[in-house]
Amino acid sequence: MNVEQRLLNMRALQNDTNDMKIEGYAVRYDEPATHTFGEYAFTEVIKRGALDNTDFSDVVLRYNHNDTWCIMARTKNNSLQLIKDDIGLKIQANLIETQSNRDIYKAIQSGLIDKMSFSFTVEEKGDNWSTTKKQTYREITNINKLYDVSVVDTPFYDTTNVYARSLEKLKQQQDEIIEFRKRKLLLLYSAK
Repeated sequence: MNVEQRLLNMRALQNDTNDMKIEGYAVRYDEPATHTFGEYAFTEVIKRGALDNTDFSDVVLRYNHNDTWCIMARTKNNSLQLIKDDIGLKIQANLIETQSNRDIYKAIQSGLIDKMSFSFTVEEKGDNWSTTKKQTYREITNINKLYDVSVVDTPFYDTTNVYARSLEKLKQQQDEIIEFRKRKLLLLYSAK
């Protein structure tokens, strides 16, 4: 089996702590990606259920699938969590304090890096292909093994995402928005 890689999207939020936590979606179900090569197009989609029997025993988080870059997080030591939900495969990672991780984390926070990718093999008979003169369509129904998830510069699937997170900051921002809307409504009604 050939190991394949697919790329997706991510973004960053402000984090007021020293923790370097990121999360995002490395796989999103039923969202096709189409790439054209002149007049020829290739479309691929990961179907819901494709991860039901996938081996997640030792998955690493990398930058651009680069084997020479330090591993950023890993399922084996629980610094990388993989969560299957109705949307796809969500990742949560707690990056250790290294210079390369700080650089990547800052790039995610600033929005320079906002996409993700995944490296995988497909089970025998785990995909369906259809081809016409100008189009190939691949539907992946059964991923055998996931090797890595990566934060990437250029994705294959543009709907993926990754961001640096702070739940406390997010809650504070939500509260501020609600308070702002309440004040705005009071001003509107008091002006009448």
